[in-house]
Amino acid sequence: MKKTYIARQAILNHKLETIGYELFFRDSPDNKFPEIDPNVASAKLIIQNHIYSDIQTLSMGKVAFINFTEYSLIHKYPLMFDKSSIVIELVGHKKPTKNLLKILGYYHGKGYQIALTEYDLAIHWDVLFPYISIIKVNLEKINPKRIIAALPRMKPYNIKLAAERVETKYQRQALVEIGFTYFQGYFYHQPEIVAGQKLTSQKTQMLQLLSETFNTPINYDQVSKIISHDVNLSIALLKMVNNVSTGSRVEITSLKQAAVYLGDDQLCQFVAILALSNLTSDTADEVCRQALITGKMMAELSHSNSFQSVSEFAFITGLLSAIEVMLAMPMAQIIKTMPLAPPIEQALLKQAGPLGELLKLTTAFISGKNDDINQLITSHALNKQAIQQEFLNASQWCHDLGI
Repeated sequence: MKKTYIARQAILNHKLETIGYELFFRDSPDNKFPEIDPNVASAKLIIQNHIYSDIQTLSMGKVAFINFTEYSLIHKYPLMFDKSSIVIELVGHKKPTKNLLKILGYYHGKGYQIALTEYDLAIHWDVLFPYISIIKVNLEKINPKRIIAALPRMKPYNIKLAAERVETKYQRQALVEIGFTYFQGYFYHQPEIVAGQKLTSQKTQMLQLLSETFNTPINYDQVSKIISHDVNLSIALLKMVNNVSTGSRVEITSLKQAAVYLGDDQLCQFVAILALSNLTSDTADEVCRQALITGKMMAELSHSNSFQSVSEFAFITGLLSAIEVMLAMPMAQIIKTMPLAPPIEQALLKQAGPLGELLKLTTAFISGKNDDINQLITSHALNKQAIQQEFLNASQWCHDLGI
């Protein structure tokens, strides 16, 4: 079986907390779970080795929403997943059938959550309500206000509403008032610039610290000076030293010594996580995760021939790719506060140069925009399977950090 390439999109609740990911199978026009012939003796082994582990990694401990056709449901592929780890999304039905009712009754009885994804408000779908946990509404096809009339029919079954294709936070707020519980789309990743917004001294300090940490070589005097201006930063650094010390007690006499003890790599990781947690206090946690994954992927992909010249800038560029969203300020204004190298500035402002190409490739791959990445993959002689593996590795790395 050829490699399956999986993308994902976050599903958030009204508190902007990520509750799960819908997984998209890139090689399927309908983004559905692969239909492997069950008569092949190794069918289940193929799924376990080539798909199951990837799904577990990309879900990062959250629930995976997976599109299953009736074919996959009949052959019981969802049973390969723990009932608490997935939501079965129904695809490929224009109206309910007796066979579909029987299938849903079976999975409902097993304790699986089921989402109806092609709901068009037709009353014939009501017969499925006893088995449905979530109804997903595509905002490009259905005016959400039309759902109000159906809410009394859903209420006895405690069905939750999930909106797809949510583009702005204002749109999300209106959906909350209608009765929607979950929200899917890139609304959380769209910068909403606040006119006249200025950086607080704490955020300015975090940006300066981030810039200093990714200078080569690191100026430990300057890094420790910036950290010394904030008691919380100082305490966090000392705690980090305590966490990484291997058994023997480390006597720290200065913040510079603490920073040096960590070393370049661990100091960069420490500052990156600390900065993002401070800068994203008003945004979705998913923004922080995506920035870290983008940075990690870019750092690993930069070892290929096309991007070696910008390798040292790759991680921080990916990390800062969402800074406009975090701070609700124009990128050009933010960059003025940071002493960044010209290749980083060009990549963040215009996606220009080799670093900009790498940023464009990485962000397109993460979001599943195949049309944007195929030409880039070809022009840079990259291997799509290798990129997918770096996506998995970066997701696992981020999950291990506890973000």
